[in-house]
Amino acid sequence: MKIKMKFKNLTPHSLTIVEGETSTLYPVDGPAPRLAVDRADLGQIGGISVVRSTMGPPTGLPEPQVGVILIVSALVAEHPSVANRSDLAYPGEAIRDTHGRIVGAKGLCAGPGLARHMLMEDLL
Repeated sequence: MKIKMKFKNLTPHSLTIVEGETSTLYPVDGPAPRLAVDRADLGQIGGISVVRSTMGPPTGLPEPQVGVILIVSALVAEHPSVANRSDLAYPGEAIRDTHGRIVGAKGLCAGPGLARHMLMEDLL
């Protein structure tokens, strides 16, 4: 059975997804989940402080909802702690204007769980 999917943009900016000649604007639909970060002070190099940052699991990531794909950052969607979630995607290849600014994305990239799910079932 095909389920009509809803897309929820949880990136910190509006997102234009381009499919062929069609583009769809997805406004921000909630706070952006982030990876937890642990920073250890390593000292200084040439008078500049240096830390070691270790990325932890995502924080602020909503629970899965049937029929909803969450558009998040690539770092969040690809984090090993959420590899089994079939609701995470991130913006596809960047589309840039003549000044190099990102103005949209070519489709979406599937997180690992969504990719597995799509290979096993027809979501569309």
